[in-house]
Amino acid sequence: MSYPLVQLDAFEVAGLPIRTSNLIESSDKAQIPRLWSDFFAQDLFGVDERIAGTPVYGVYTNYDSDHTGYFDVIAGVKVTAAPKTHLQTITINAGDYLVFETHGAMPQRMIEGWQKVWAYFTDDAPYTRLYTTDFEQMIDENDMKIFIAVKPA
Repeated sequence: MSYPLVQLDAFEVAGLPIRTSNLIESSDKAQIPRLWSDFFAQDLFGVDERIAGTPVYGVYTNYDSDHTGYFDVIAGVKVTAAPKTHLQTITINAGDYLVFETHGAMPQRMIEGWQKVWAYFTDDAPYTRLYTTDFEQMIDENDMKIFIAVKPA
């Protein structure tokens, strides 16, 4: 299956961070659901530096290795500058990203979206995953896009 390739400029996201792995997330010690619960409970939509009208982001960064190692996840919003709060700010790197769209109710749409990502990056994929900054963009209650940083294989 083919996915669109887009080139993005760098931008900033501020939010709540955790460090986890896919092994942890597939167990009863999963942290990502609690991260999102905390994000919505703290009403981070009201951050003064937030760029109005932009979607919510789930950013994946600081990978130890690949999808089998540890990584950071930040549930956040796009900002003009680092907020003067307890939030962590991360720069989404400029570059090429493959876009994987997914639709439906949470959490199933997120699970299916990441399954598409993992299935795509095989030995014969035309792009190599960089494991720098990847992110989910929550379009609305039923639609999400996953952006994966890549380079030609």
